[in-house]
Amino acid sequence: MRLTAFAPPRRHAPTALLAAVLALVSGLLLGFPDRADAADPLLSRGRPATSSSVEDATLGPEKAFDGDPATRWASAEGSDPQWLRVDLGTSATVSRVRLSWEAAYATAYRVEISADGVTWTRLASETAGDGGVDDWTGLSGKGRHLRVYGTARGTPYGYSLWEVEVYGVPDSGPPPSGAFTVVAAGDIAAQCTASSSSCAHPKTAALAQRIAPRFYLTMGDNQYDDALLSDFRAYYDKTWGAFKSATRPVPGNHETYDPAGPLAGYKAYFGAIAYPQGKPYYSYDEGNWHFVALDSNSFDDPVQLQWLKDDLARNTKRCVVAYFHHPLYSSGGHGNDPVSRPVWKILYAAKADLVLNGHDHHYERFARQDPYGKATSDGIVEIVGGMGGAEPYPIETVQPNSQKRISGPYGVLKLDLTDTTYTWQYVGTDGSVKDSGPTYTCH
Repeated sequence: MRLTAFAPPRRHAPTALLAAVLALVSGLLLGFPDRADAADPLLSRGRPATSSSVEDATLGPEKAFDGDPATRWASAEGSDPQWLRVDLGTSATVSRVRLSWEAAYATAYRVEISADGVTWTRLASETAGDGGVDDWTGLSGKGRHLRVYGTARGTPYGYSLWEVEVYGVPDSGPPPSGAFTVVAAGDIAAQCTASSSSCAHPKTAALAQRIAPRFYLTMGDNQYDDALLSDFRAYYDKTWGAFKSATRPVPGNHETYDPAGPLAGYKAYFGAIAYPQGKPYYSYDEGNWHFVALDSNSFDDPVQLQWLKDDLARNTKRCVVAYFHHPLYSSGGHGNDPVSRPVWKILYAAKADLVLNGHDHHYERFARQDPYGKATSDGIVEIVGGMGGAEPYPIETVQPNSQKRISGPYGVLKLDLTDTTYTWQYVGTDGSVKDSGPTYTCH
């Protein structure tokens, strides 16, 4: 056992055989709250998780927080550093972290905590690990996000954890209920494949899969340049198509350029996934959230506008998010698009919370504002997320209420939603969090 200045003593299982026995026993005891050192509640079970990489899609980061001792997360092989992180859903004081390593363990790693997922503070540090179970107790760190950051592997393989358990006391009562994660991006598949190192959409697709959300949203311009069915099959389908059945798309302007007819290739490729209610706009519920998917190519169509009014009038969910291609406000090359203002008026009147857009190929978040750009506490948060794979656009004219703008890195939006709140991160294809949004309470 090796101690550091960053954490108090821990119990450690020194052999692989004993580690296997302890892993089995811990699995049998997961349901018993009165086992040793578990006075504080378990905070990490089933929480949204991300990782720097995965060995394959069956070994995703969520496996380390599912409470099943027979499932595990595994990173890509042969590379340092690698990390695994969990969003606890609320700020908490963490008192204990228990790691159950698979055979691919870390000889050196850090346990770190963060309030925003950007700045990290060390809770514990290991420099001579030998696998098994590492049980860090007596900790005292405050934050919402916790990660295990491996810097040296104990084998030629990667890093692999059967289970990570984080115990502590939430700062404001129990974590919010009804939590789930959604991944979103727009402006995705250029006419290139993974054989080209500069091709970005294979990388954003891999990142999206590693996050392992409840489902995926696309904000239009899914396939470049003219959204032909043949191009969808040759490019988009090879990357983002891997989770097509779990995708809830909307069209962009490039989907209207198809020589076979506006949205012809889009409709042929996605089928009922994009037309679940017979139109290229639709709605659905998840948890306490109402999702509205709109076709901003036809915001001048009174039929769609009336449908939107009727849909929102029927809504019984507290939280409302709408997503479509053309942003009302943007600091990018396309700039503000007033075609979306009539829809914003309808959404604002219905007390909608969040709008997601693409079109401009950058990331940007805005403070709450009304349809005329006035900052107001009952306004709508808008996020531009057009960094899914198309060539980035520069920031040109910064708009009022714009809080953060990033152009250049490709990535996806990771939206963390609960029954009453929402927040998000802009995660780059290198796995780093480029920006974290505030935590808002739904109207």
